[in-house]
Amino acid sequence: MIRSGLINMIHEKAQKGKSAYTIGKELGISKNTAKKYMNQPKTTHGLKGRIRPSKLDPFKPQINEMVENGIFNCVVIFERLKDMGYTGGITIIKDYVKPFRPARNAPAVRRYETPPGKQAQMDWGVIHYIDERGITHKAPVFIMILSNSRCKYIEFAKRCDIYSLLRCMVNAFEYYGGVPEVVLTDRMKTVMNGSEAGKPIWNSRFEDFAADMGFVPKVCRVKRPQTKGKVERLVDYVKNNFLPGRQFKDLHDLNSQALEWCRKADSKIHGTTGEIPLEALNKEPLLPLPDKTVRDKYRWETRIVTRDGLVSYDGAKYGIPWQYSGREVRVRICGDFFEAYYGEVRIACHKVEYASGKIVWLKGQYQGLAEKGGIAMPLPFARKKETETVEIRSLSVYDTLAGVIFNG
Repeated sequence: MIRSGLINMIHEKAQKGKSAYTIGKELGISKNTAKKYMNQPKTTHGLKGRIRPSKLDPFKPQINEMVENGIFNCVVIFERLKDMGYTGGITIIKDYVKPFRPARNAPAVRRYETPPGKQAQMDWGVIHYIDERGITHKAPVFIMILSNSRCKYIEFAKRCDIYSLLRCMVNAFEYYGGVPEVVLTDRMKTVMNGSEAGKPIWNSRFEDFAADMGFVPKVCRVKRPQTKGKVERLVDYVKNNFLPGRQFKDLHDLNSQALEWCRKADSKIHGTTGEIPLEALNKEPLLPLPDKTVRDKYRWETRIVTRDGLVSYDGAKYGIPWQYSGREVRVRICGDFFEAYYGEVRIACHKVEYASGKIVWLKGQYQGLAEKGGIAMPLPFARKKETETVEIRSLSVYDTLAGVIFNG
């Protein structure tokens, strides 16, 4: 026996010309069950008298469309319906969506709680978005959560290498205003190079970073992702609660929205702890942040300037004065700007370009190049000495020196 809401949805899909097989596949029921209810009339309330229409009735087509697009999170649906003029509560939405929600079978696990300031958990997730041309893209998202207060930090990035990871971690620590004693992570290649006798062999740059920040790195047990279950659940929460229907201009805009969403979510009472995460954060005895010069060290990367005076960064290319072609420069993102330094001298500054494949030229980038014959920088060279002049003398001079006398 299935609920009336599901029966009505079967009829709505059938009216759109869908077959019993297709309806069964979309709703998670058998073809025969779909066919059975397609041949029956729509269900009624079965009660005498007049039933007052529900506030949800005018919005059921919109809910059905969201469910068909894989949105089952009732908080997301509730927020969207409020924007459409819905004035009812969330409970009737949950009751309506429940029959369509996929079953979830998960083994029982033990809950671990940690004292304040003790631990943070971090991980990468992958999200999908559609650009203005309708093309689907993937993007990594860095996620960290303080295990005690449940205070969240998320940041979307262009890549998930060691440089991007450490930048995101610095940003997270600055957002929290301190550093936890322990950071628990997955066994990702960016933090460890393998293991020996059951102990991780840390990536040297990550190990230096941990020492500079003052935390102890730990990895979760093999094939036991629930060891860091708080961040695992947060990855799903971001995908199912923050992301659906989100619109953004670029990466900077998306991250601004993400931080605002974190603040809003952490201003509400947490269902497990019974506390407001942002208020609980103030009670966490986090370690003090290291000096700004130490933190900024992990925002730099090095690049070799190409022959045509460009460096690549996060999918875009930026112009550098041609005199530095072939040289190694330091680059970073500082706010909304991309900066390049040679030694301690800033040689280029551009507005950040978030679109991949774009080139941001430097004004007057090749000025003076033609006069130098295309040579970017003075090349090291050796100098050949001039040939010494040899004096030409008469042979008699050498005979005299040798004591040889010719007679006759």
